[in-house]
Amino acid sequence: MKAARPHGEAITLLDCVTRAAQQLTQAGLAFGHGTQNAFDEAAWLVLWQLELPLDTPLEPTADADNPAPVRRVSPAEQTQVDALIKTRIATRKPAAYLTHEAWLQGVSFYVDERAIVPRSLIAEVLVEGSLDYWLNASTHRVLDLCTGNGSLAVLAALVYPDVMVQASDISAEALEVAHINVQRHGLHQRISLHRGDGLPEHGGPYDLILCNPPYVNAHSMRTLPPEFKAEPALALDGNTAGGVDGMDLVRRLLRDAPARMTENAILVLEIGNERAHFEAAFPELEVIWLATSAGEDQVLLVTREALLKWP
Repeated sequence: MKAARPHGEAITLLDCVTRAAQQLTQAGLAFGHGTQNAFDEAAWLVLWQLELPLDTPLEPTADADNPAPVRRVSPAEQTQVDALIKTRIATRKPAAYLTHEAWLQGVSFYVDERAIVPRSLIAEVLVEGSLDYWLNASTHRVLDLCTGNGSLAVLAALVYPDVMVQASDISAEALEVAHINVQRHGLHQRISLHRGDGLPEHGGPYDLILCNPPYVNAHSMRTLPPEFKAEPALALDGNTAGGVDGMDLVRRLLRDAPARMTENAILVLEIGNERAHFEAAFPELEVIWLATSAGEDQVLLVTREALLKWP
């Protein structure tokens, strides 16, 4: 990579973001850790580096009553932005690992390499009320299995202020990050953290189980872009028990869950792009696919009643 020329004059915020986006595009980076394209990621990194809110307008607004001033980026600031963009390109780490911050449904979370970058679509169905039909006043115990940095546990506690949440993960390091986020949002009295492999032996029965498990199939694991390989493999690889379809943990969960659920409980499961593998593994299981911004084939809901009838 050629060294950047010294910056001699201030430029607009939009020009700064556009230039950064061009660098990211030319480097052939992969996205998907909070942004889906080079421009959005460049805007995130530039605004973070300049300590500006993420909703800062990149160019003047047309609102005559409340015009937004043109934010110019000084030569010194441009040099700082360039350094951050170079680090993103050179390391191929997700941007969230560089900023130590990720946003999910408008809520800020701390993150580092000890835990997967939070991006679960389950966050959408929680915040948008998609689960409310299946829940009622008796919903009190929630389990967030494979909690990672604790983001879904925090969102569940924020959305449902009367519930107690147990957040569980096999990784002690991920739970350290989850602890930071539970404390950050002042939820330590309502969210308990548990280390374990699979469903906890104590703490239920649960009215609602949320799970964004490792589900990537063996072939996809081998072809992941560097940004995804920078994350803990334990949070992605769904084949640790010897399978190849990414469904190893899911099989255990669906088998064991009914004994840990209350009578009218539901389980909400994210399987990403693995619907074909899920349906091949569980062809007779009656599930409900939930609508998300990524479509209706990435997050599913299954009732305890359906689990008891299966297989």
